[in-house]
Amino acid sequence: MTVQPPEPSPRPAPSGALRASHDDREAVVEQLRDAAAEGRIDFDELDARLEQALTAKTHAELAVLTADLPRPPSAEDRPALVLKGGLYGASRGPGRWEVPGRVVAHGGVGGVRVDFTRVECRLPEVVVEAYGETSGVTIVIPDAWVADTSGMDPGTGGLKDETTTDRLPGTPLIRLTGSGGVGGVVIRHPNRRERRKLHSNPTGG
Repeated sequence: MTVQPPEPSPRPAPSGALRASHDDREAVVEQLRDAAAEGRIDFDELDARLEQALTAKTHAELAVLTADLPRPPSAEDRPALVLKGGLYGASRGPGRWEVPGRVVAHGGVGGVRVDFTRVECRLPEVVVEAYGETSGVTIVIPDAWVADTSGMDPGTGGLKDETTTDRLPGTPLIRLTGSGGVGGVVIRHPNRRERRKLHSNPTGG
């Protein structure tokens, strides 16, 4: 009996050869329009580059269109969002807000709540440092997001993870670190009351 050697696994495509998505093309279009508004390229060149951007098939084809332009600021460039509970508590959300790559929450005496349910976030990962301290920290994430709590020290207040593992492609991973302290840290999806509000007013406007 002849044993056939295993077929080699397909090699991953170089990043520049990866197929571009509609969102990738739209991001380049916006960057080109901003460059024209700033006087970096003239409008004839803008038209030519826009046409190429809209028909680009790969990341490499898009990259050459913006290679001579400044890189636009991204969410990763934003400074960390720091929330301190203090005496009266602190919160961010549930309205729309810009999500940086790192969020630091100190529960303090008043507690902290971080609500991501109405945000649009294209980051692959958001690090949330939560310190329960006296009154705790509550983090609410959309149903399609997941959390990694393996780096969290539960402390005396504990860690309550009520999230699922069903992650929708294109959504960020919430990497939770820090310590539960006395107040503890809770990370969960919206409850019934919050879901009713989301359904009745999905835009949060």
